[in-house]
Amino acid sequence: MSASNPTTGAATSGNWIANQPYLLLSITALCWAGNAIVGRLAAGHIPPVTLSFLRWSLAFLIILPFAWKHLVRDWGAIRGRLGTMVILSVTGISAFNTMQYWALEHTQALNTLLLQSSTPLFVAIWSLLLLGIRLTLAQAGGLAVSLAGVLVILLQGDLTTLKNIEFNFGDLIFVTALVIFGLYSTLSFRRPQIHGLSFVGFTFGCGAAALIPLLVWELMTRPMMQLNTANLLTLVYVAVFPSTLAYLCFNRGVHLIGANRAAAFFHVVPMFGAAMAIVFLGEHPRLFHVIGFALVLTGVFVASRRPSPAA
Repeated sequence: MSASNPTTGAATSGNWIANQPYLLLSITALCWAGNAIVGRLAAGHIPPVTLSFLRWSLAFLIILPFAWKHLVRDWGAIRGRLGTMVILSVTGISAFNTMQYWALEHTQALNTLLLQSSTPLFVAIWSLLLLGIRLTLAQAGGLAVSLAGVLVILLQGDLTTLKNIEFNFGDLIFVTALVIFGLYSTLSFRRPQIHGLSFVGFTFGCGAAALIPLLVWELMTRPMMQLNTANLLTLVYVAVFPSTLAYLCFNRGVHLIGANRAAAFFHVVPMFGAAMAIVFLGEHPRLFHVIGFALVLTGVFVASRRPSPAA
């Protein structure tokens, strides 16, 4: 009986998880919320290109044993769409993450969490320009509701806090990074029909390799990273969670429900950021947390639903 076979049971469980886009994208949001906090803590200790290069090199080494046989099998398809694959590697791996860490040297994590909620807008623009896909009315309304929830959380229910937020050079860098990631999110729907491990294996390796010229320049112009416990733990975290785990979940989620619907989950990132502050920094939950969480979850549910045939 198949029920008595643990291998079959594990495969069935794995297949179930791989077909749950909302769970996969929630895991992605949780990992990326932690990345913003860790990236801010690493600012001044690990230079941005060094952090990004080591992050993706380690992630590539982690994923390679699992991806190798799929890469060999899918190499023909990858080579046939090599230009697209290289662009995806440079935009989603090299450029976005390096610019995020660079931005965190010049701005606060709060600002990046606030700005990251604008990602669905850039995804919608790129989807319209490249794929001719328009937001449905429900998607636009859901994004607006979830954005309102993000603002409630980040501003702690006080709109007057907006006047105290100063956008600086780091914020401009991060907005540029979000435009680039919007392009990656949209183009990932045009990737060749290859195994998910082949996709992340190639993009992780290619993205890390594309950073080598910048890494050489950084090593010549900035102090090197010190090998201490805090820096090594930072590298392990960013290689495993916001890289390997999050990108596997994100790419699969986009494949299942499309870039526009998946983009709604970017609003969950600051929601998880606020939750982490409560759990790890000892902040006490207040009414604005409850209201904000409710708005975000409602908006994500509405925006990520499958459009009706008429829509």
